[in-house]
Amino acid sequence: MSKNYELLQNVPLDGQAPTFTTGTNATAETVSVPGTAHAAQVLPIAGPEIRKEVLKLVQRLFLIPQEKPPKAVVFAGIDAYAGCHWLCPVAAKLLAISVPGSVCLVEGDFRSPSLMVSAELDSHSGLVDSLRMDSPIREFTRRLGPDNLWLLSAGGSAQGSTVFLDSECMRERIRELQKEFNYLIVNAPPLGAFADGMVLGGMADGVVLVLEANSTRREAAVRVAENLRTANIPVLGAVLTDRTFPIPEVVYKRL
Repeated sequence: MSKNYELLQNVPLDGQAPTFTTGTNATAETVSVPGTAHAAQVLPIAGPEIRKEVLKLVQRLFLIPQEKPPKAVVFAGIDAYAGCHWLCPVAAKLLAISVPGSVCLVEGDFRSPSLMVSAELDSHSGLVDSLRMDSPIREFTRRLGPDNLWLLSAGGSAQGSTVFLDSECMRERIRELQKEFNYLIVNAPPLGAFADGMVLGGMADGVVLVLEANSTRREAAVRVAENLRTANIPVLGAVLTDRTFPIPEVVYKRL
């Protein structure tokens, strides 16, 4: 059996609704994304196989009819460099293309912000600045393409601002974002190293775990998923990045 497949199968998942099935009774998303997870250049023009797999994730998280579909989702890796820095923008863009409502891509990683670099935009005020000011949250966002996709970066003074994460002001800003936009996709720091993703997950509808093939340890993934569940934060799914096929793909899919 593939180690990548075994890793995914051992991550306990628990979506809020039967958004899809893998096997018999699965209720959360498990998607395998091809390699190049570290390449920032995949963001503006992701390859067709990557777009196909990320679109599956977007559809099964947000678009399949369910009792209470998530509207605000945090993406967090288990380890650093698991791929959230490119996965979040690609998912946000595909979601924006697929829905008539507005989508906001939110930088929630104050330790090592990456979405501004990924989007190739000049530095401007963002989420951290909004926590220090009283202006409406819309004033801190920037429109991307398509027209219904917006970016809320961390801001120019994000590093060292993690003290703001677990604050009432942050909760109020997240609530404001949920009123202003139909969907939120939030980039968070790795859960294996920091509690930031747990804090953000508690303000959202749940967390999608991002695992890196041949790097993320099964024990670490299971521990993080159990910690989220203990905190009553739904694990909406898992994404495996940088996966390779040590055996033919047709055979791999049958395992």
